[in-house]
Amino acid sequence: MKRYISYLWVLVAGLLIASCSSTKGLKKSQMTIGNLSADEYVRAVIEQAPDWKAVTAKMQLTLTRSTQDIQVSGSLKMKRDEVIQLSIAPVLGIEVARAEITPEGVLVIDRLHKKYVKVPFSEIRERMNADLDYHAFQSLFLNEIFVPGKKKLTAQDVNAFVAHIEEENAVLEVGSAKRFAYQFKTTIQEGLLKQTHVGLVGSPYGLKWQYGNFKPLDKKQFPTTMFVAVEGARRSMTAQFNFSRLTTNEDWKANTQLSDRYEKMEFDDLLKILFK
Repeated sequence: MKRYISYLWVLVAGLLIASCSSTKGLKKSQMTIGNLSADEYVRAVIEQAPDWKAVTAKMQLTLTRSTQDIQVSGSLKMKRDEVIQLSIAPVLGIEVARAEITPEGVLVIDRLHKKYVKVPFSEIRERMNADLDYHAFQSLFLNEIFVPGKKKLTAQDVNAFVAHIEEENAVLEVGSAKRFAYQFKTTIQEGLLKQTHVGLVGSPYGLKWQYGNFKPLDKKQFPTTMFVAVEGARRSMTAQFNFSRLTTNEDWKANTQLSDRYEKMEFDDLLKILFK
């Protein structure tokens, strides 16, 4: 059990790179995508994004680090602009670990050993020299394109992207990328987001987040399969999410409260566990 709690921490650390803002100029394309101009296509992708207020699901999670992998069950709960909860409950539905991301920061709980790490985004930004943003995490789990540092996209954000065709897909890139490059691969016919890639420019480091097996959820489409790969690390790290029993239920407690029995770990202690 200690092993998959450690893997959960590694996964959360890997996801942090997806929130780093950047600025590099790209030229606008005059190409057409399907029967739309590039700008019209980007606008359609933005406007058709589901506006779920909450999403809950049962989860089967496969974590692989180097050649070792584990499979655990649990749940995913999200409330837009409030919280993302990943709960690990492998035996009889009893929770043993939880990762909770809010606009304020990241909380990781080890219920077996009554320990936790709580780190505000302000400290993470300072320690990792990166501008981290909750809404990028939210977009990754909600299958949305995003612009770093922006809470919600509107039709007026069309100019933030440039687009090109890659085989049967339309690829959208954030036109203001400098340190990190943001790329979103979408299906030309439906405009569904198939893959988000965040890469550190000039290096092998990055995060690849792929979506598949879309199912109806409140008259829109939600990907019941997500595959995440952390690129460039010394040891390979991937996560496969399989979701079921999807709902848009909002009737659940958004934030976790810990008793005095839990011992707080420092951020440095967490880093030692993650990168040993």
